[in-house]
Amino acid sequence: MYPEGATQKNPLAVLKPTKPPRRFTLEEYLRREERSLERHEYFDGIIVPVPMAKGPYNIITANIIVALGNALQAADKDYTLFTNSQKVYLPSLNFGLYPDALVISESPVYWDDNEVLLINPLVIVEVLSRSTRGYDRGEKFSEYKTLPTFREYVLIEQTKCMVETRFREEPDLWREKTYTNMNDRILLRSIGCSIALADVYRKIQFKLPT
Repeated sequence: MYPEGATQKNPLAVLKPTKPPRRFTLEEYLRREERSLERHEYFDGIIVPVPMAKGPYNIITANIIVALGNALQAADKDYTLFTNSQKVYLPSLNFGLYPDALVISESPVYWDDNEVLLINPLVIVEVLSRSTRGYDRGEKFSEYKTLPTFREYVLIEQTKCMVETRFREEPDLWREKTYTNMNDRILLRSIGCSIALADVYRKIQFKLPT
C-alpha cells in the first residue's frame, strides 16, 4: 500500500529527495525494522515506509487469509499460510517486500538463520489500490518472478468485484484468468484449492459510480 493519489509505478518514485537518499545495508535495514513501530520495505539500499492502510484493504486482506486457511484445512493440504507481516526477500534484486498474503510449500526457507527473510513463496497475494495497481500488476510482478519457487499471483481489486490470477505453467509461460462474478470460485492451481469470491469480499460494500 502506498499513498492514494500517487500515480508512480514504483514506490521508489514517490521519494523526491533534495539530495541523494542515504543507502542502508540489508543488515542495517533489518535492525531498524526490528525497532520500528511501522513497516518499511527495502529496495537495494533504499528504505520506503509502508503507509497505514484503509478499512476496505484491511477487511479484504483478513478475508483472503481466512478463506485460504479454510480451503487448505478442508483439503488437508500440507502448505503454510503467512499474513502480510511476513517479509519476502528477493536475493537477485536485494529487495525486501511485504505481500498481503502468501502460501509456501512444505517448510519455509529463509535467507539466513534469523528466519525473517522468506525466499520460497509459492502463491503471492496483493490487494490493489489506485496508487499501487500499476506497480503490482507490472513491475512488482516481474520482481517476484525472480524467485524460482513463485508459481501463482493473485491480484484483488478493492473498489470492484474483480480478482485476477496468474499461474506459471512453464518457466516463461503464465496463464491469466479473471473472476468478476460474486458467485465465482477462484481456482488456485498451484495449491489445488478454490475459494469463493464472495468470501474474499465479505463485508465489503462497493461504491456506486457517480
